[in-house]
Amino acid sequence: MVFRTSVSSERELFERICKGDEKALESLYKKYYRMMTKMVISNSGTEEEARDIYQDALIVFWQKATSGNLVLTSKISTYIYSICQNLWRKELERKKRLSSEEKDSVVIENNDLEERNRIIAECLNKLDETCRQVLMYYYFDELSMQDIAEKLGFANTDTAKTKKYKCKVKLDELVKTLYSERDFLD
Repeated sequence: MVFRTSVSSERELFERICKGDEKALESLYKKYYRMMTKMVISNSGTEEEARDIYQDALIVFWQKATSGNLVLTSKISTYIYSICQNLWRKELERKKRLSSEEKDSVVIENNDLEERNRIIAECLNKLDETCRQVLMYYYFDELSMQDIAEKLGFANTDTAKTKKYKCKVKLDELVKTLYSERDFLD
């Protein structure tokens, strides 16, 4: 007898939804919320993602039901569950694709960085010894201007700053002369 009651109440709920009864949809939302969100959460999803997937599934169900084209051959919960599964599967595939694209872009960025470093190292080696030392101490060893002035025997930090500026200009010009912008952008 209980089985008949639940079948008739489910049928009644479905008929109400087909007629556009939003209260029936709200009731359906509350009734199956835990079941539907648990599926997403147990498959690497967050509570928020689960809620979004469930809401999207209900929208799909609502649209099909109210269009009059839905012939329900299973329980409402089974039908909505399958929509949730499909939506979550698509979301996981989208995330996987994005993750793969991010990894690809990191590899490309690392390759670009390696190429840039190679070009800069090559150009640094073409500078005179003092310029090379000043730039290496400043950019790679991260020494202060005071330390650079002491190491290289400059009169003071202002002399070290001026020398660093002039050497940096020489390096920039050398890079621009030997390499085109395309070498840095490809």
